[in-house]
Amino acid sequence: MTLSAEQGFPDYLELGTIERSWALIEQGQGEEGIARIRKGIAAWQATGAEQRRPYHLGLLAEAYEKVGQGEEGLTVLTEALAAVDKTGERFYEAELYRLQGELTLQSRAQSQEAKVKETEEWFHKATAIARRQSAKSLELRAVMSLSRLWQQRGKQHEAHKLLVEIYGWFTEGFDTKDLQEAKALMQELT
Repeated sequence: MTLSAEQGFPDYLELGTIERSWALIEQGQGEEGIARIRKGIAAWQATGAEQRRPYHLGLLAEAYEKVGQGEEGLTVLTEALAAVDKTGERFYEAELYRLQGELTLQSRAQSQEAKVKETEEWFHKATAIARRQSAKSLELRAVMSLSRLWQQRGKQHEAHKLLVEIYGWFTEGFDTKDLQEAKALMQELT
């Protein structure tokens, strides 16, 4: 970020602000991280840039999920998915739908049964999009979310089968957070 400021690259300075703010959230500083991400997104837009908007809004929605503010996260996801449709930028689309499912579970707007049904639909949609894009890491995340939901619903066998299928696709990266969580979840499901 210092180099971007020194060399006069405001676009990259704002990108750094957003990414750094996400790191704050990961370190447990949710409210501060959210405020900074919002500021970074506003500054990024002020440069006239539209690319990466769905991704940035997805990071913000994820931050709202982590601090238990599901309704705010759903509002941000509506904006992010509209940006996907407007720009055609779809590289993070599957993750946006996965987050839609996670945040739907947090919402207070529906009965529990209706939330579970809608959430399952979002996870299936995220999985299908990731599969179509050959985005295996995003597919793994969507399948893990669906597997956790199924685990809560007493469908451990189906969840395990689905997770084993996608996990078996990977040949490296087993020290990453997602693959470690997938392995732990598979063990829980057996």
